[in-house]
Amino acid sequence: MAERKSFLLRIDPALWADLEAWAADELRSVNGQIEYILKQAVQKRKGPSSAPAQPMPDEPPVGGATEGG
Repeated sequence: MAERKSFLLRIDPALWADLEAWAADELRSVNGQIEYILKQAVQKRKGPSSAPAQPMPDEPPVGGATEGG
């Protein structure tokens, strides 16, 4: 696996709180959630002809078990 690039991100506290809640809902870290969102945005920008992005290691499986079920 390629080495990951790290960088400092300054972010509004209210946006951070929203990202934290969203990440918790999807069982991801905030860092993982931000990376997931960015990958989706880049894939959308590239269009349907591009290969889909590889799933992140901490990304829950699609179509997996649901609550209560």
